[in-house]
Amino acid sequence: MATDPLPLHKTDPAQPPADTPAGPLVAFDQVVKRYGDHVVLDHLDFTVERGQHVTLIGPSGSGKTTILRLLMTLEQVSSGTITVDGTPLSHMRGQDGTLKPASEKYQRDIRKRIGMVFQQFNLFPNMNVLQNITEAPVNVLGMERAAAEERGKELLELVGLSDKVTAHPTQLSGGQQQRVAIARALAMRPEILLLDEVTSALDPELVAGVLDVLRDIARTTDITMLCVTHEMNFARDVSDRVLMFDAGRVIESGTPDKIFGAPEHERTREFLGAVL
Repeated sequence: MATDPLPLHKTDPAQPPADTPAGPLVAFDQVVKRYGDHVVLDHLDFTVERGQHVTLIGPSGSGKTTILRLLMTLEQVSSGTITVDGTPLSHMRGQDGTLKPASEKYQRDIRKRIGMVFQQFNLFPNMNVLQNITEAPVNVLGMERAAAEERGKELLELVGLSDKVTAHPTQLSGGQQQRVAIARALAMRPEILLLDEVTSALDPELVAGVLDVLRDIARTTDITMLCVTHEMNFARDVSDRVLMFDAGRVIESGTPDKIFGAPEHERTREFLGAVL
């Protein structure tokens, strides 16, 4: 048996291992993202600790998905800084110690620590399920193909698709395709897993299976998770912390019990009243 496909033991985010730098794993510091005159994120400050599961909720257009896209370097900040494990993501330090916009290579190296599952599955239709999962570990991480395939099979077992190794995406349901996409993200051994409305493109009867897989990952691993979702029961189940967004800012933050049971902000109460 190969090494475990995921870390299997929860760790206390407040007590990182001795060889882990202190401080939050992810930090947004006065981050602004604008498109022309339209401000999507407005001097955003928030942090995520190691091993935390943080869910971002709020109305459409409030900036939640933009946060994930910035972390994946699919977008660049307009101002402010994002750090991952204390290392700037959107900027790099020059020889004089000052920050300058990060190069693509610099961001590509940091991005290896982050996995993302999108609304759309984006599987390669010409590849079978196992090939979809092993392509990036082999070509990006430089894993031996045999090791990547063994790990891929372990991950398919994790997401309940061990019998679909040689199937092609067109032979799978939407829920099965999304579970393959989750396995593909985990195959890169990310420290941080980003989930962007991963059930929004699924038929209602397929949603539960995907959410159950994510619940298992949240419960059995110490991977850090940032999730954007309108599935409030799922957010209540898996989150250590819930952030309520409106107009590019965090207007309320707390435990699921606090946010869903006793929200303080009127806008939070309005939003939850509309979606629950």
